Amino acid sequence: MGEYRAPLRDMQFVLNDLGGLGPVSSLPGCADVTAELVEQVLEENARFSEKVLAPLNYSGDVEGCAWHDGQVSTPKGFRQAYEQFVAGGWNALQFPTEYGGQGLPKIVATPVMEMWKSANMAFSLCPLLTAGAVEAILLTGSDALKQAYLPEMIEGSWSGTMNLTEPQAGSDLALLRTRAEREGDHYRIHGQKIFITYGEQDLTENIIHLVLARTPDAPEGIKGISLFIVPKFMVNADGSLGKRNDVRCASIEHKLGIHASPTAVMVYGGNEGEVGEGAIGYLLGEENRGLEYMFIMMNAARFAVGLEGLAISERAYQQALAYARERVQGRDVAGSAGAVPIIRHPDVRRMLMSMKSQVEAMRALAYGVAASTDIARLHADGTERRRHGAFVELMIPIVKGWSTETAIEVASTGIQVHGGTGFIEETGAAQHLRDARITAIYEGTTAIQANDLIGRKIARDGGAVAKGVIALMRATEAELAQAGASDADLAAIKGALAAGVTAWAECVDWVAAQYRSDIVAVHAGSVPFLKLSGIVTGGWQMARAALAAHRHLAAPGASDAAFYRAKIVTARYFAEHVLAQAGGLSQSIRHGATSIMGLDNDQF
Repeated sequence: MGEYRAPLRDMQFVLNDLGGLGPVSSLPGCADVTAELVEQVLEENARFSEKVLAPLNYSGDVEGCAWHDGQVSTPKGFRQAYEQFVAGGWNALQFPTEYGGQGLPKIVATPVMEMWKSANMAFSLCPLLTAGAVEAILLTGSDALKQAYLPEMIEGSWSGTMNLTEPQAGSDLALLRTRAEREGDHYRIHGQKIFITYGEQDLTENIIHLVLARTPDAPEGIKGISLFIVPKFMVNADGSLGKRNDVRCASIEHKLGIHASPTAVMVYGGNEGEVGEGAIGYLLGEENRGLEYMFIMMNAARFAVGLEGLAISERAYQQALAYARERVQGRDVAGSAGAVPIIRHPDVRRMLMSMKSQVEAMRALAYGVAASTDIARLHADGTERRRHGAFVELMIPIVKGWSTETAIEVASTGIQVHGGTGFIEETGAAQHLRDARITAIYEGTTAIQANDLIGRKIARDGGAVAKGVIALMRATEAELAQAGASDADLAAIKGALAAGVTAWAECVDWVAAQYRSDIVAVHAGSVPFLKLSGIVTGGWQMARAALAAHRHLAAPGASDAAFYRAKIVTARYFAEHVLAQAGGLSQSIRHGATSIMGLDNDQF
């Protein structure tokens, strides 16, 4: 199975030329975030990811987690790796210094997290969930709750979880039944949650569950949901751990992938702890605003899952590339004297270029969203904060939905490059596809992301934010027209980008116009619209990358010419083979609802 090597050169290119590291370093509180500091952080994290996390990826998948009498054991080596993770300060990277964090911006944390996820996705899910819980407590918790829970959670000695799904509810949270009964300064929680990632494990001293539940007099539906902190172990006044709470892991799931990440069935109540009947929980914020608060965690988690799509794609590409270079089979079509490495075969080249170009597009898009997240939070000018915040809101479902669906395609292509050996588990190629498959489901399926995109992000404002992004794309198109007058690659990219932006703009207008008059037709095309949004925004970023590379090559005494030429060729491939799909997607989005909805239920 292939080794993982952090793609530091491409990460640094995206950060410095596309991802906005310069603008972020000028924000209040970010003066110390220099290119030199970021380079040091990334290089150190690369060593940890490559040497500690990556070697556990395959063995952890084979061994999996074990459940016994409510306790969960993670695979061999995971606990020691997590201890190194905490000791290195990695969990604290992006959190406020007030509670022990390092206060680095999201644009720095994003490539760091990408490396963890590429090296070992199952391991990375534990800090992912903790980060979401920390964000929710930071924004909604009382000072007492922040002081009680955040320092250890940010350090990483305690972890966090999200408890939404119930057996009868699935993605429809209006149907949840877990109840919370008031008792003095706390509540007693009773109910069952399923699909709880790292709901039980042997990595941390305590687990802080964030649980959605209903109070006795709550209104029906999603308006009656509240959010509670429910610790595995109670926390004493002096910060030490006290009695075991009435919360128990009833079982863990047997899954297609991410075997080394325990997915738990959690039971709250049942008099299994040391605190009496019902798990003790503490209200976060106000009653009946839990879903609103949970979306704080959800947005952070959705971005992180989009990064998983990128990360798995990078790992699958690296393994496929290494195999294609070393596997000797068949003569090339030009008539070689003997057998050649399969990377010389045109169709293998096509597959590798498909993988490479989509990885680079996903990375550029995600890092750009990370930079805008920092600007939306820290910029001194309120107008700029709002503009970037709106951009982030628009892009989150695209980063999550498009990147994860693309990861499934890229990982599957990786198996195809391997041929029959890719179907054999011992090569490791199949693990990437199995692990990637869940990413398009959890934290909201692709359809949920698409519904969010067309409803909350396009129809609500008549497509105003999207049209602002389209204006930025047209500006890139104009730059390409000028630079491409004497460059065939840039001219080709410009033509494909122009057509893609036109196709997306037509669909944005169509969604905004038809959402209230023919909502069924709009929803029928929602997932293709999300894919169109992904390939066009990704194509825009690839076009920007080509322009940046072109500028570097034109500079006096240019170095690293091979890297920059590869950037331009890869952007052209994306334009001609991926972005070229935009016209067909536009047709199916605007005209395809009749055949989707044409059969009666009993005709299927």
